[in-house]
Amino acid sequence: MNHNIFSGAFFTQIELKYGLNRIDDFHKWQSIIEKGSEFSDSERLHLVNQFANRHINFVSDIEHWNKNDYWGTPIESLGTKGGDCEDFAIFKYFTLKAMGVSEEKMRLMYVRALLIDQPHMVLIYFDNPKAMPLVLDNLTTSIKKSNQRTDLKPIYSFNSQGLWLTKARGLGSNRPVSTGSKSWTDLVNRIENGE
Repeated sequence: MNHNIFSGAFFTQIELKYGLNRIDDFHKWQSIIEKGSEFSDSERLHLVNQFANRHINFVSDIEHWNKNDYWGTPIESLGTKGGDCEDFAIFKYFTLKAMGVSEEKMRLMYVRALLIDQPHMVLIYFDNPKAMPLVLDNLTTSIKKSNQRTDLKPIYSFNSQGLWLTKARGLGSNRPVSTGSKSWTDLVNRIENGE
């Protein structure tokens, strides 16, 4: 996804699919992507985390999509104004990528959210490969280092480059152990098809 998608035809399609009342959020999304392309990564992280947490409401997959598990594209999540933790993390990942943040610095991470005792997904960001990752989460508006998030138990992380099994406090091995998951591949294909 890149910020060149925001054409007149794009906004017409959004209006047809999601209604006129959703157009404003898409213009705001376009604006933060364009502004964010001039910002530092730190500023981008805060901008995207706040935007997603304010413009998308948490809704379970079964309630929102009528499916046990569904990964919404950024357009679907913003268009329907809802999604679960995976949808928040996916929205943040692809919005940051559109701003120019390197995919090598970001991973979606499955964790166990200990306070609610449920599986959960967050976005993690590494300033460099040896840095303690920062956690972007829909459960909180603040971005913290993974070692400060004792409420999360890391399981594995992934991006377009592969899947990493977790070792200690979210760092994981520095080599991918596979090429990713079917859900990820399906999601990327749907994004590339403009969904």
